[in-house]
Amino acid sequence: MRESESRINLVRKLAMKLPNVEEATLHGAPSWKVGGKLRTCPAIHKSAEPNSLLVKIDPAERARLLSTGPDTYYLPDHYRNNPVVLVRMSKVDRKSLQALLKRAWAFVSES
Repeated sequence: MRESESRINLVRKLAMKLPNVEEATLHGAPSWKVGGKLRTCPAIHKSAEPNSLLVKIDPAERARLLSTGPDTYYLPDHYRNNPVVLVRMSKVDRKSLQALLKRAWAFVSES
């Protein structure tokens, strides 16, 4: 199994543990939604680095992540006007990813 596939499988495993999460596809890539609203998916825009994950997140939380973890979290201009952050999957540990997906779940569930 390729490394990118194993990372997506980890995202799938963690995402599907949360209540009311549905697996779907977006532009041919796997995605995970809550109530039909996107929560996370691989970042597929050409401005995203390979093996990045897009996570919907509160803008205040995004600012904190970008300032405290710039090696792990980033934001290309293409995504700047959306409440998302991109995650370098090679830099994030399982515990941090799980916590981020929980915060994304809460953000999407509340909006």
